[in-house]
Amino acid sequence: MISVVIRNKNQDNALGFLLKNLTERYLNDIGEIIVIDNLSTDKSEEFSKQYGARFVTIEKFSYGGSANFAAKQAKFPIVVMFSAHSYPVSHDFFKLIKDKFDKNSNLAGLRCLHSPNDYRNYINKISANEDPNKSGLIFSGSAFSKKIWEAHPFREDVATFEDKEWTNRVLKAGYEIDMVASIFCYQIKRNKKQLYFRFKNDLIGNYQLWHEDISFLKASKGFIMTVFRLIIGFFIDIWYTIKRYLYSLKFMFNKPNKF
Repeated sequence: MISVVIRNKNQDNALGFLLKNLTERYLNDIGEIIVIDNLSTDKSEEFSKQYGARFVTIEKFSYGGSANFAAKQAKFPIVVMFSAHSYPVSHDFFKLIKDKFDKNSNLAGLRCLHSPNDYRNYINKISANEDPNKSGLIFSGSAFSKKIWEAHPFREDVATFEDKEWTNRVLKAGYEIDMVASIFCYQIKRNKKQLYFRFKNDLIGNYQLWHEDISFLKASKGFIMTVFRLIIGFFIDIWYTIKRYLYSLKFMFNKPNKF
């Protein structure tokens, strides 16, 4: 059977939709649903109980730490992880995952498909060995083996990209990471504070894993280009706002015939 684990913080509406989706379409394919919640103050716990999910609180959140915590909570040998703002779409989502693991005892994890990059790599058969970033695990809509995780837990000292670091490590250990034609949707709109939090972690993670350093020149160039795009974007928005207004006035006095 399959354990579905959901990482969540104050996303009760998205979480409610994901849980409704899981229980109405896939209940026979999964053994349990666990919500790993980071001190939400909304109705996340209420929605979890409504749909029969186990609600577990994690106080000190980190990406690798929450992934390890989620794996410890799971009872079954295949763990599928979602963020609250993602949800499965294809009708055979979990069946395809289970079939892949049944046929390959050396399989450590599966990347499901949610973006054009995923689909291109899947169709072009670009393996995780060739492209661990875009064909390796992404911890929303991915599955991994709990048995292999027990031997190779996720690192908790990386700022982010714990899924990519694990991909590289288990591949070097001789296991396999594959892609599967299980389709899911990843839908989130981050506010400025959340984007800044993500930026900081990505900057650290890129340095830790890919050794992408930052310099004064690179940081300054990024700042200047961002400000330039904002200014250009502002004037373009103003221009088309004026054009829409003028066209609305023109329409008022020159309306086409009704059908």
